[in-house]
Amino acid sequence: MAIYGSVRRFWRSFSTFSSDPLRVCIVGSGPAGFYTAEKVLKAQEGAQVDIVDRLPTPFGLVRSGVAPDHPETKIVVNQFTRVAQNGRCSFLGNVNLGSAVSLPELRELYHVVVLAYGAESDRTLGIPGEDFYGIHSAREFVWWYNGHPDYRNFNPDLTNTHTAVILGQGNVALDVARILLRPTNELATTDIAEHALAALRSSSIRKVYLIGRRGPAQAACTAKELREILGIKDLQIHIQESDLLKSPADEEELKNSRIQRRVYDLLSKAASAKDLHSKLDHRELHFTFFRKPDRFLESDDRSEHVSGVHLEKTRLIGDESGRQVAVGTEEFEDVKCEMVLKSIGYKSIPAKGLPFDHQRGIIPNIRGRVVSETSGDSALPEQGLYVCGWLKRGPTGIIGTNLYCAEETVSSISEDLQKGLLQPTTRKSGRDGLLQLLDDRNVRVVSFREWEKIDSEERRLGSLRNKPREKLASWDELQRACWG
Repeated sequence: MAIYGSVRRFWRSFSTFSSDPLRVCIVGSGPAGFYTAEKVLKAQEGAQVDIVDRLPTPFGLVRSGVAPDHPETKIVVNQFTRVAQNGRCSFLGNVNLGSAVSLPELRELYHVVVLAYGAESDRTLGIPGEDFYGIHSAREFVWWYNGHPDYRNFNPDLTNTHTAVILGQGNVALDVARILLRPTNELATTDIAEHALAALRSSSIRKVYLIGRRGPAQAACTAKELREILGIKDLQIHIQESDLLKSPADEEELKNSRIQRRVYDLLSKAASAKDLHSKLDHRELHFTFFRKPDRFLESDDRSEHVSGVHLEKTRLIGDESGRQVAVGTEEFEDVKCEMVLKSIGYKSIPAKGLPFDHQRGIIPNIRGRVVSETSGDSALPEQGLYVCGWLKRGPTGIIGTNLYCAEETVSSISEDLQKGLLQPTTRKSGRDGLLQLLDDRNVRVVSFREWEKIDSEERRLGSLRNKPREKLASWDELQRACWG
């Protein structure tokens, strides 16, 4: 509150020598972008905020990343909608940074530019066979079943797949496994994309492996996600009880983390439970610990198509709690499968002309201030350029994590305002200048009001199928809905 109070006092004096309002452009309309917009609007009286996104739909991973059977997580869009409807805020969809407008052009038009476009690519394993058919990233699969227009024609082969391997044991991996294994009659009342639901109805997948490098004491998922997948009806859970043996370091790790302790306890109970009422057509979920992929196996029948994963057994080294590392033992085994989904992390795409830390997957920054040069031990910030969300801290955290991330970035903006580092001038034409530039380039912008037309049509189509919405999952459908 002290920060915001000082900013308001500064803004009053700031406004006395300039009638030109502070203009802020936020690139990316996911949680990081909307939280940043909300904080800027509250902290800086008179500021105008424009949120641009390459998609015609706002809300980022809330729309395209959150699992369809988690509607409670999506309630945050109501808060973001109120931000977009603020008279000093605009959503400008269908605007691609790089092709429609460049970063230097945005910086010329706005006093402040905040990059918050998240992560739209994937980490790779760098092992033989990774390009085989049937191997996909979890992100691609998630965007497909969530109706992302870039993945309308993704079409993973579920009909000819009996066994799927998921590399990773975090929440995204559990989401993917749950969608593959959950009865489709339960998914049918969610906002899952219709093309995905049709494919899942004809799926022949009966066995899913969730493979992790470390043990159950280090599992990266949350208890809520784990409890949900363990509770799927008629699903047989397989966990080797030998994997549940705890080392002294494991004991210490579980002692220090209530979250990890709850996850471990759930896995232990699942391992000891016996299913006495299994059906002939049952489905299986195998939690496989202490394994890492060494290479992918090629099918004898289908050239360059995956037929399995060659796994190396691992063990943990390091006595310090939370610092145990998985290393290979040079013992190997194969798991046969027809499909692999890699849930090993998202990766951000570098902005042209800016430095990028490929190891951490971030744009170098200090509390949200983008830095591009170093002089001795000091980093030199780029004036008026900031970052928030996954681009700032790496692809970690939940939706709420972006709130605190945005607070820090907006605090840095406020401090720079107080220091006189962001001086509004009449040449910073902001929204009007951007719209003129886009019009000159024949880029048709989707406003928030036009997004509401898409939203209304999706809700109408959903009501016909007893769903909260039926997502328009192609670019053509989206454009027809907002422009006719």
